[in-house]
Amino acid sequence: MRRASEASCAGASARRVLATIVVCSAAVLAACGSSNTQKSGPAVVAKGLPPANPIAVQRMVEGVTAAQDPRMQQRAVALLREAISIDPNLWEARFDLGIVLANQGDLANAEEALKAAARIAPDREEVVVALAEVRRRRGSNKDAAGTLEDYVKDHPSAIEARTLLVTALRDSGQHDKAIQQAREVLIRQPGDATALAELALCHLGKGERDTAQLLVKQALDVNKNSAVGHRVQGLVHLAGGDDAAAFQAFSKAAQEDPRDTTSRLNMGAVLLRAGAYAKAAEQYRGALAAAPDDIDGQLGLAAALRGESFGKNAKLLEEAKGLLDKVLERDPHNVAALFNIGILLADSMKKPGEAKPFFERFLDDAPRDHPSRAEAERQLAKAKS
Repeated sequence: MRRASEASCAGASARRVLATIVVCSAAVLAACGSSNTQKSGPAVVAKGLPPANPIAVQRMVEGVTAAQDPRMQQRAVALLREAISIDPNLWEARFDLGIVLANQGDLANAEEALKAAARIAPDREEVVVALAEVRRRRGSNKDAAGTLEDYVKDHPSAIEARTLLVTALRDSGQHDKAIQQAREVLIRQPGDATALAELALCHLGKGERDTAQLLVKQALDVNKNSAVGHRVQGLVHLAGGDDAAAFQAFSKAAQEDPRDTTSRLNMGAVLLRAGAYAKAAEQYRGALAAAPDDIDGQLGLAAALRGESFGKNAKLLEEAKGLLDKVLERDPHNVAALFNIGILLADSMKKPGEAKPFFERFLDDAPRDHPSRAEAERQLAKAKS
C-alpha cells in the first residue's frame, strides 16, 4: 500500500491539520452538518501505485502550511497544484487542493480536484464525504446522494458517509430513503444525537412534526449540549410557526458551538422571514466575520440588504450586488446567486435589461423542479416584452 508518509513523515500529519472540512456550511436553514475530520493514521491510497514522490510531498506540506494563513491562500493553491504536477497520483494533494478551493468558494474547481482524488483513492471516506459536501453546496443533492450511496454499499460501516447520505437524500426530497439510512446509522451507533436529529428532519420533511419533535427531544436527552439537536429543534419550531422559539433554539445552538456559523445563518433566515432586515443583516455579517467566503452568508446578507434598502438606498443595493457578483465570480453556475441578482436588478434597481441574462442562465442551470423557476420565467417574459 502506498503512503505519502513513506516520502515524508510530516506529510500525513501536516495534512491532517487542514483536513477538518469546513465546506459544509450547507444551505440557509440546514440544520445538520458533519465535522468531517479526517481519520488519523497514515494516509493509505489504492493498491499498485509507486511510492509518493518526496518533492511532491514536500510541496504538499508547504501548501497545507500556507493554507492556514488567510493571506496565503493563492500560494497554497499554487503549491498544491505543483505537487500534483510532480506526482499526479498523490491523491492527498488533490484532496487538500479541493478543500482549499472549497473554503475559498471555488466549488466548481474544488469538485474537479476531489473527483480526481476519488478516482485515485476510491476507498477513502474523507474524500468521498468532501466531494459529496461540495456537490451539496453546488445544489446537486441527488449527485451527492448517488456518490454516497455507492460508497456505503461497499463500506457498510462508514458512519460519516452514511450520516451525510441521510442529509443528501433528505435535501433531494427522498425522505423515505433518508429515514432508512438514518436507521442504519442508529443500528451501528445507537443513540447517536446527530443521527436522531437527522431522522427528525426527515420526518419534518414529510410533514410529521410531532414525530420530529419527539426525536429532537430524544437527541437532546442523549446530549443536552448538542448544537445539531438545538438547530433541529429550531427548525421544528419554525415549521410550527413559532419564530420566537425557533430563534431561541438557534441562539442556544450558537452558544453550544460558537465556531459553527449555521446557527447565525438560521437566525438571519428567521429575521428575514419576519421582515427584520437590519437585524438579519447583523446575523449574516456575524457569520461572515467568522467565515468571510461563506456563500450562504453572502447570499443571506445580500437578501437582507435588498430588503433593508426598500429599493431606495442605492448604497445598500450596490453592496448586495457586490456580494452576489462575488459569489458568481467563484461559482458562475450558482443558481441561488443567479436568481437573486436577477431579482435585485429587475425589481430593486429597475434594470430589467441587465437582469435578463441572469434569469436566462438561471433557467439553463436550475433543476426543472426548482421552486423559483416559474418566477424566473415570468421575469424573463416581462423583460422581453
